[in-house]
Amino acid sequence: MQVSSLNEVKIYSLSCGKSLPEWLSDRKKRALQKKDVDVRRRIELIQDFEMPTVCTTIKVSKDGQYILATGTYKPRVRCYDTYQLSLKFERCLDSEVVTFEILSDDYSKIVFLHNDRYIEFHSQSGFYYKTRIPKFGRDFSYHYPSCDLYFVGASSEVYRLNLEQGRYLNPLQTDAAENNVCDINAVHGLFATGTIEGRVECWDPRVRKRVGVLDCALNSVTADSEINSLPTISALKFNGALTMAVGTSTGQVLLYDLRSDKPLLVKDHQYGLPIKSIHFQDSLDLVLSSDSRIVKMWNRNSGKIFTSLEPEHDLNDVCLYPNSGMLLTANEAPKMGIYYIPVLGPAPRWCSFLDNLTEELEENPESTVYDDYKFVTKKDLENLGLTHLIGSPFLRAYMHGYFMDIRLYHKVKLMVNPFAYEEYRKDKIRQKIEETRAQRVQLKKLPKVNKELALKLIEEEEEKQKSTLKKKVKSLPNILTDDRFKVMFENPDFQVDEESEEFRLLNPLVSRISEKRKKQLRLLEQQELQAKNEEEEEPEGKPSDAESSESSDDEKAWVEEVRKQRRLLQQEERAKRQEQLREDRQTVLKPQFYEIKAGEEFRSFKESATKQKLMNKTLEDRLRLEAKHGTLNVSDTTVGSKQLTFTLKRSEQQKKQQEAEKLHRQERKKLRRSAGHLRSRPRRGRPFH
Repeated sequence: MQVSSLNEVKIYSLSCGKSLPEWLSDRKKRALQKKDVDVRRRIELIQDFEMPTVCTTIKVSKDGQYILATGTYKPRVRCYDTYQLSLKFERCLDSEVVTFEILSDDYSKIVFLHNDRYIEFHSQSGFYYKTRIPKFGRDFSYHYPSCDLYFVGASSEVYRLNLEQGRYLNPLQTDAAENNVCDINAVHGLFATGTIEGRVECWDPRVRKRVGVLDCALNSVTADSEINSLPTISALKFNGALTMAVGTSTGQVLLYDLRSDKPLLVKDHQYGLPIKSIHFQDSLDLVLSSDSRIVKMWNRNSGKIFTSLEPEHDLNDVCLYPNSGMLLTANEAPKMGIYYIPVLGPAPRWCSFLDNLTEELEENPESTVYDDYKFVTKKDLENLGLTHLIGSPFLRAYMHGYFMDIRLYHKVKLMVNPFAYEEYRKDKIRQKIEETRAQRVQLKKLPKVNKELALKLIEEEEEKQKSTLKKKVKSLPNILTDDRFKVMFENPDFQVDEESEEFRLLNPLVSRISEKRKKQLRLLEQQELQAKNEEEEEPEGKPSDAESSESSDDEKAWVEEVRKQRRLLQQEERAKRQEQLREDRQTVLKPQFYEIKAGEEFRSFKESATKQKLMNKTLEDRLRLEAKHGTLNVSDTTVGSKQLTFTLKRSEQQKKQQEAEKLHRQERKKLRRSAGHLRSRPRRGRPFH
């Protein structure tokens, strides 16, 4: 929980802590809480109070039990039950939600306005009905006496949908090109819409006539403000029967009395960003106006700033929990903001423990500690004899004491304290005792895997430490303390295999050293067992076995052992080769025949090799070869580009088949000619008549 204060008004952020994933076990969550301070101090007021990416709008039901929020991506609506402090249900939608309204006291009747002109009605069980409006909608309001929904958007008309009759009524025709926002007064039912031209048009739903127009664009311009474009209406909110607040796209909030066309007060946010939401807090006569960067709370009579709230991420919507000091925000981030301001009102009934928590924090404030300064009281200054420095730049007054430089404090304390030498002497004696304790024999805790390697690394580290004491040598990181090699001493899969060929070749050279290390390992294991059984210190010095094992080795013995190992390896390789030769002699190789499928012809290996060479060549070389063989034709077109024409290369079999067909056609032509010649000749013996 993060605490901020402005104008002595404390604001508690209940959603600033880190969120833990659901798949973590309870044991890991407890471990994280011990390690991380942010996780330990966080307060998860409502479980999973977040969206996958962005939250767009947030509202509270009239009974205060349910909190509904819409977001992306994917478009969805989530309902949270405050009595259970958890998510009640989640519904995915077809498109993003522009805004929504809760028509019932609970979540049983909800209307959603989508950005694709669709209007969805949801009941307690889920999706109920869907309809569409002619133009893209931007806002809507519900008139309870007549059961009418008023939709405004990218049109000059205000569309009316009657939920009792289930049909559209005649729209209201405004003078504006487009309408941005709308609201209905709950006391007398006056309908107001904010236009893109910076005007507010008020309509009476009973007679469907306009009763007034307010020009807010001209009234929002003051002598101090710098406006580059025409202000449009971006927010609208009624309070009571006569008060109305209007927010503009240039960052001004105008308070109106409906009996006058001039604003009572103009409040500038000084950011130049459009006002997104306006809320009234009646107990303290405050107005809560917000843009995408800040939420400002100011007095509606004088315009004096009360406090402000500036979250990390941009704001999309702000909701004030009714009759309490809790503020809910929809941000451009997965997490939705929860802020508690005790001055505005008590905590809601479902989280009443927040009042006790904030009271304890106010009673026991955390003392601020600075590294370079020391906090001293007036009594401490009297003991040090520094009362004459009060009022000088050496002392900075803070609450019931003063801050002074830590170096000055230490110097004066050494001069004033007569027993400083005794304390210094005791510290030196304590340091000497700790040094002698460090020189005693200490038990070495070796890992379960690769114990010999760990012991070797420990010995190398001790030698490096000795060399660094004698000479200034740059120390390198140790593998045992490096996290990257931690698995090598934990996972049994990384155990050194002593039966492998590599180890057998190196074994003669390190056999004597390994024997010594094995004996040291046995001694260390015995010491660990004794330490477990008897909680006593080990005697100093080495046992006689370790001293007797330290004997000098000759180079001849090492060479002989290496030769023996090489001979053994050569013999094993010869035996393997002989076995392979026997197996090869026993196996009889038989030729394999491959049958060519019907319709295919056998192609020589030369053709495949030439194809492979051709594929390895560049496109330019291949085009040259195609042009030489006559299978490529390049011609210029009328536009100026070039046209390439490829002809397929015929195989030998196709050529033979074509030649045979050509001969067959020629023979048939000859036969036809001979038959026609015979028909034209007259028969002998019959004269013509």
